[in-house]
Amino acid sequence: MKPRVMIVEDEQALNLLLRYNLESEGFEVDIVDRGDEAELRIAEAVPDLVILDWMLPGVSGIEICRRLRARSETKHLPVLMLTARGEESERVRGLDTGADDYVVKPFSLPELLARVHALLRRSNPEQTMKVLVAGDIELDREKKRVHRGGRELHLGPTEFRLLEFLMVSPGRVFTREQLLDSVWGREAYIDERTVDVHVGRLRKALSRGREIDPIRTVRGSGYSFNEQFAKAS
Repeated sequence: MKPRVMIVEDEQALNLLLRYNLESEGFEVDIVDRGDEAELRIAEAVPDLVILDWMLPGVSGIEICRRLRARSETKHLPVLMLTARGEESERVRGLDTGADDYVVKPFSLPELLARVHALLRRSNPEQTMKVLVAGDIELDREKKRVHRGGRELHLGPTEFRLLEFLMVSPGRVFTREQLLDSVWGREAYIDERTVDVHVGRLRKALSRGREIDPIRTVRGSGYSFNEQFAKAS
């Protein structure tokens, strides 16, 4: 699953430049040009990292950062502050507000990309791991293969992406809407019941006989990868 980066920036030319370079690096990119809209989008589906402009229409980047740090769901969300302010006092203010890193415009694209990669490695090392292992399940992200207890499982591409997404965050419950956005993409116009169908297929492929089902259904909420199964040796 590609790490998802949200760019909150009102300069359209800069948005296009950042999108092109981040997508070339293998990221999924969302762009928002207003602070208040960014809050709504993050509440719907938390990205893996936010590139946040200091000055924004609606709600300022500094205020958004404060609010993100006040919520348990986004308390540890990596935030890279992007601004034209270069004075040391302003950089300190941005970091004190909760930003994880700070880049001053104009900036070097290679440097910004390196900072993005570094923040993701620190905050969620699973995002960059080539092989995910939980209990007796092993998922190879590069070879697109899954094994359980030594036998290879034959998953369709959607079931593979679904398992990969859930394994990255064991224990976290995802709604059907969140799974649709993250696994199928925001542009997919399909019914939420489709998620149930693919979860059923994934379960059938993962478990046979008396093998434990690693997918947990949370009634009224959605699905998660069982964190207890993930800890099993």
